[in-house]
Amino acid sequence: MMRHFETKPKVSVESILERIFAIRQINRRDQHTLMAALLSKDSLSEKDQRQINEVYEAIQKGLIRIVD
Repeated sequence: MMRHFETKPKVSVESILERIFAIRQINRRDQHTLMAALLSKDSLSEKDQRQINEVYEAIQKGLIRIVD
């Protein structure tokens, strides 16, 4: 029987947000991670929810660039 183990540590939403705001870029993996976190709001603080919304607003305004 094969078991699946996570091989890399989970990166906190807070550290992802800090990096995005610092470099004004978001990659597809981080975008997916934030969207998944936002959809499961019970695990996010109000601050994290607000900041994720700010990221998506900044993307729409062209202030944060999506990179691959």
